[in-house]
Amino acid sequence: MDTKQLLETSATYLMANVSRAPLVLVRGDGMRVWDTDGREYLDFGAGLAVTALGHSHSRVTGAIREAAATLLHVSNLYHNVPQIHLARLLCEHSFADLAYFANSGAEANEAAIKMARKYAKERFSTDRYEIIATHNSFHGRTMATVTATGQPKYHHGFEPLVPGFKHVPYNDLRAMEMAVDNRTAAILVEPIQGEGGVHIPDDDYLPGLRKLCDESGALLILDEIQTGVGRTGRLWAYEHSGIEPDIMTVAKALANGLPIGATLATRDAGSVLTPGTHGTTFGGNPFVTAVAIASFTTVLDEKIPERAARIGRYLMEGLRRMATTRPVIRAVRGRGLLIGAELSVAAGPIVDACREDGVLILSAGEKVVRMAPPLIVEERDCDRALATLDRALAQ
Repeated sequence: MDTKQLLETSATYLMANVSRAPLVLVRGDGMRVWDTDGREYLDFGAGLAVTALGHSHSRVTGAIREAAATLLHVSNLYHNVPQIHLARLLCEHSFADLAYFANSGAEANEAAIKMARKYAKERFSTDRYEIIATHNSFHGRTMATVTATGQPKYHHGFEPLVPGFKHVPYNDLRAMEMAVDNRTAAILVEPIQGEGGVHIPDDDYLPGLRKLCDESGALLILDEIQTGVGRTGRLWAYEHSGIEPDIMTVAKALANGLPIGATLATRDAGSVLTPGTHGTTFGGNPFVTAVAIASFTTVLDEKIPERAARIGRYLMEGLRRMATTRPVIRAVRGRGLLIGAELSVAAGPIVDACREDGVLILSAGEKVVRMAPPLIVEERDCDRALATLDRALAQ
């Protein structure tokens, strides 16, 4: 089929729950992808911050081949070697003592929510079940995680939502203090709001939430699905704040494109998930965890977080220089290689113009252009992306 036929077939058979760009991607290598017409694109979206090591990375590809030829799937009624080793690896390189594996970020957040509610009921009372999240957040598309998401546009049509959630403004400690009461089981926040517009909190925000949880007995859940695995210039974004959560969720970049989610927890919090309380068929199977081990150890061995910090500074400096000549850029925000440029105009047409010019970038909200390239990006790639964005803004 040619591109036109493929798009027509897509419109016929796929549910229209996503607005897709009119191109069909067929191949990737490093920082670049190609469509069915043979056109090359510089990938500055990394599959929504997923392919941290780029496309067709040799260690990841080798792990896929080896794992596929060894053991594809067994259920969680049995142990499997890669799952055990990945759990140990993640715990040894984070605050956590225990790990649970799922298939996606939303499922990792579901597990965190269930864990927090069960913990509160066991440690306190049956009336302690509320989760406090923040406005403009994004935590997933399942019924519980879409309820936790603080953006009404994702709620429409799915009411009634799951009870037991409330929202306060992000980066507002006073609002959170006023919201916490004897029904609060946990506070759920992103250390940097990604989908909501790349918002970075004040330095005292996460430490303030940690103190509030310590005083109230609530658990602190950090959603690091987009910020984790080196994207912000540290292995985990919480490391910038000097605090540790009780529970952390990870997904996107963990296996560089294979579907996996992880819920990491302290032993105290994680111990409430006893046999039969939660589970999954595919989560943590030997295939995906073997590939995640290869991806994660590559991030460690090649010092990818340090690279993200360095190249991220270069990219943000370029955007800030551009803002001096393009007043349509109102603000540049970011940490590492999670970067947003807030515009005075809609971001959608800018994203489209960049794509037509050969660079794939993202939006984050109505007026924020987001750059979340693979963490292997080089300065020359940044220069090309900046020049492309500048041409789009000039229009």
